[in-house]
Amino acid sequence: MTHEFDDLWRSYQTTQFLLTQPFANHLSFAIITACNPQGQQLNQSQNRLKDKQLLKEIEQLRCPYRAVLGADKDLSYFEKSWAIFIDKGQAIKLGEQFVQNAIYYVNQGKLTLIPVLLSANEIDLGAFHLRSNLVSDFPDVLTYSKHS
Repeated sequence: MTHEFDDLWRSYQTTQFLLTQPFANHLSFAIITACNPQGQQLNQSQNRLKDKQLLKEIEQLRCPYRAVLGADKDLSYFEKSWAIFIDKGQAIKLGEQFVQNAIYYVNQGKLTLIPVLLSANEIDLGAFHLRSNLVSDFPDVLTYSKHS
């Protein structure tokens, strides 16, 4: 593994999630983004197009879904994502389709980081509720970085 890969994989392991409503512990769902495929930074318009394409795919699945933001620990960076109430296999296929390095899956309240394009092992990240924060609304951007 390269140093860059290690840093990226570590950053995925510290992700926090911003929600506008809580999820019941007994639910199983994936958290997937279409932003920045393979970790390559795209501009807002490109990410908006990818997000709309993902939303269209989600709607075709005819399953419940909710908008979520994935953020780093200090909230200096975030990406628009979707909590999609599908099984793990479907979630991995969707991650592959949208060229994502990894996705998250929550089962019985337990959060797991699942590599999609990366060669790594799944990682149990503990209780989802410890990484989720309720907010009243989301900002009107798909990605944000204080460092850009």
